[in-house]
Amino acid sequence: MAELRERIKLARAAAQLNAQSRSARRVPALALLSDDVRLAAPAEAIKALPQGSLVILRARDPLRRAQLAQVCAPVCRARHHVLLIADDPALASRCGADGLHLPQARSAILSYWRTRRPDWFISYAVHDLRALHHAARCGADAALVSSVFASQSHPGGTHLGPFRLAAFSRAAQLPVYALGGINGQNCLRIAGLQLAGIAAIGALSA
Repeated sequence: MAELRERIKLARAAAQLNAQSRSARRVPALALLSDDVRLAAPAEAIKALPQGSLVILRARDPLRRAQLAQVCAPVCRARHHVLLIADDPALASRCGADGLHLPQARSAILSYWRTRRPDWFISYAVHDLRALHHAARCGADAALVSSVFASQSHPGGTHLGPFRLAAFSRAAQLPVYALGGINGQNCLRIAGLQLAGIAAIGALSA
């Protein structure tokens, strides 16, 4: 029950950010990312998302990615979610996904896929301002900026905090999602920023 309340708080905070953002461009307010360790079987979490959310399927193993897509693509279609496949354009095409998510390390191919698939929704992982500007120049539809708070995905790693995130949001020329350690409590600390929404893993687990 407590987990459900947390998810509701997070969804409401994301919707409020999206509604007040000047750059949201009607992108979904809430984004769920799968994770090999923390959310390896995301189907139930996808079902629990508000309709029209953003779902990014990630897996290091190509076979595992394909299995995830086979299971989760029908769920996403039924819930009218925007489905992106992380760093696997061929699989995105095969499973009829809505687009592609690229890590910052794959910056060289962002322009290529924007040109090749203008119909795709393409998101891009961003960890510094240079990458944020690169995403805008290359025509990405959204940037996921991380990590905002201390995150289980990167224990002991550095994080931006609300003030540095605010600098990212002011500099952004495309919709920005806040990612990393965000939950139903600390999401209040980023209220009022120019963000398209919130992205999460564990906080949105069903």
